[in-house]
Amino acid sequence: MPLKWVFNWQPNAGSTVNSQILNKVSQCVESINGIKEGRWKATLTFYKPMLRDQALAAEFPRDFLGMSHPVQPDKYYFILRGHKIVLEADSSIQLIMEKLQSYQSRVALNFDVEYLPISSLEKSRQIMEEFGDIWQDAVSKRSLPGHFMRIEPNFSDYGLEDHYTTQHTAVQYAHVMAQLIASVQAVQAARN
Repeated sequence: MPLKWVFNWQPNAGSTVNSQILNKVSQCVESINGIKEGRWKATLTFYKPMLRDQALAAEFPRDFLGMSHPVQPDKYYFILRGHKIVLEADSSIQLIMEKLQSYQSRVALNFDVEYLPISSLEKSRQIMEEFGDIWQDAVSKRSLPGHFMRIEPNFSDYGLEDHYTTQHTAVQYAHVMAQLIASVQAVQAARN
C-alpha cells in the first residue's frame, strides 16, 4: 500500500479556522502545483458507549474512533488510543454495532487524502520533511495565520511495522483528531 501522511493545519495562537482561511490554504497548495483531483475520502467516526448501567463505565472505553477508507471499502478500522490498539474488521461491523446499540456514533468527519508511492516509513520521512518545508515556505509567503504540522505517531506503540498499511493511516487520523480537539479546547479555555 502506498504511504500516506496526514497534515494538520495548526492555527496561530488567537486565530481561528474558517472556510475563508481553508480556501486560502487550498490556493496556497495549488500555487506549488498541488492538485485537488485524485482525492480519496476517508471517514472518521467518534463512538461513545451507550451504557444502561453507569457503574460499568470503567469497564468500557470511554470513546474510540472508527475509520473507513476507500482503498479497502470492505474493511473498517477501530482505534483505541488509550489502549494503543488498532483493530481491523469487516465493514459490516458498523451495522452490527448499530443493531446492538452498545456504542453510538457521536460525529462523523470526512477527510481527503493524498499519497506518495512509497511503502516504507523510514524512506518517506526525509521526503516529507522536505515537502513540509516547501509547503511552509509557500504558506509564509501568503501570511496565513497558521502552519501545517505532520504528526507522526509512534506506530510501534500500536504494534505496527515499518511496512505501511491502512492501519497506519487510521492511527494518523486518530492523532490528528486528538490534536484538533486539543486546539479547540485550548481556544475555549482561553475564552473563559
